[in-house]
Amino acid sequence: MKNLINTLRIAFLLVFSTTFAQQDTNYSLYRYTMNVINPAYAGANSERIEFITHVRNSWSGVEGAPETQSFNLSTPISDRLGMGLSVINDKVFIESELDVFIDFSYRLQLSENTNLNLGLKVGGSSYHLDTQGLNGYRVKYDPTLWKVNKRLRPNVGIGAYLKKDNYFISFSIPKLLNSRALINDTSDSYIYSKDNKSTYLSGGYNFMVKNIQFKPSLMAIYTNGAPLSLDLTTAVRIIDKLEVGLSYRTDNAFSGLFMIDLLDWMNVGYAYETSARREIIKVSGGSHEFLFRLLL
Repeated sequence: MKNLINTLRIAFLLVFSTTFAQQDTNYSLYRYTMNVINPAYAGANSERIEFITHVRNSWSGVEGAPETQSFNLSTPISDRLGMGLSVINDKVFIESELDVFIDFSYRLQLSENTNLNLGLKVGGSSYHLDTQGLNGYRVKYDPTLWKVNKRLRPNVGIGAYLKKDNYFISFSIPKLLNSRALINDTSDSYIYSKDNKSTYLSGGYNFMVKNIQFKPSLMAIYTNGAPLSLDLTTAVRIIDKLEVGLSYRTDNAFSGLFMIDLLDWMNVGYAYETSARREIIKVSGGSHEFLFRLLL
């Protein structure tokens, strides 16, 4: 029975691992973590230094389920220039990938209240397979799994961020180059495992109804070889310090979220996501996201 459970788990996670290789992580709190995907956001949202740390644990209760941790730092360095640092650690089953990028943005003032920021990401990624994680599973020995090249693979990304007082539009391709892992096969030739680039398009609009601020937004993600992902979110600032929201993603995922202003320079956010897909509900206790933001 234990072997059967292990077999089911590894099959489930390997199927998801293929999806993970095709498409980057979906964030329920994407509106508050734009630096992860768009370099144009660096220094564009605040006149102060902005620090954000973000953790997402998907499918709680499933051994080897996806985990993502991100660290973002951005600041304006002049009237028109912004700079940031993005560090993202993704892990699923025996796979892990670490991205480290420096973000640059340049602001164009289109009108008195409208700015267009153009951004560039420069950095790279390293990929790792923890083959020790296969212990206990009946997996046929594959020598190529022990020959993964862990060296840093350079990459670049681009982005644009249009912002006015009551709306924003964001477009980005955070990784233009699509080489993912480098593996030596038995003939000592090189094999590239492709990580297809993802394109992000998002927008949001804020409006007031009887002293209540509504903040609908959407996020579309397109990756070659993967279905289009569309996330629809509605958030409401019900009191001056508290924002709550609901979202739906087109792969049948639903989320509830909140952001609370503990101080005028400190915010904490949380989101819980569940799925309407029966095969996921049976094995998972849902996904959790935590966000901590400082303005210095």
